[in-house]
Amino acid sequence: MTFQTIDFARITLQDALDYAILIEEEARQRYSDFSELVGKRYEGDAATFFDSMVVNEEKHRENLQTRRKTLFGDAPSHVNPEAVVDVEAPETNQPRNYMSTRQALEIALAAERKAYDFFDAALAHVTDIEVKELFLELRTEELEHQRLVADLLARVPGDDDPDRNWDEVDTPNL
Repeated sequence: MTFQTIDFARITLQDALDYAILIEEEARQRYSDFSELVGKRYEGDAATFFDSMVVNEEKHRENLQTRRKTLFGDAPSHVNPEAVVDVEAPETNQPRNYMSTRQALEIALAAERKAYDFFDAALAHVTDIEVKELFLELRTEELEHQRLVADLLARVPGDDDPDRNWDEVDTPNL
């Protein structure tokens, strides 16, 4: 995870939203890449789960983008996209052919934990009250996402059989 170049003590709300949007974009793209790498074999496989994460990350990005536009219009971004590499995006070496849905869920859970840790660590340095409120909100969302993924994981069979169908489980929207 890379974020050492962000001066959290001086970050503005616009910058914080821009970083949050970039974090969601990277996660969305990584899950899309994973789905393609793993390959769709049947409905409910690991690729299906990764596709659902693409949809969820895009939804989060759109919500943040709408909020940013409402507050700041079309003001240009002043953040460095490389400052938030691998904050929420799963590690690039995680997917493999014929991985199980359980393994895909474990990857997502680890990514949600990383995102929580990012916002939690940043909060110690944030001085702007609006940024602090945003990061508290985002940290709380990441905790909720962890809970949802952990709940799914608890309902998926405990083996690594790639033929387990994750959508046989009642799946909530993340």
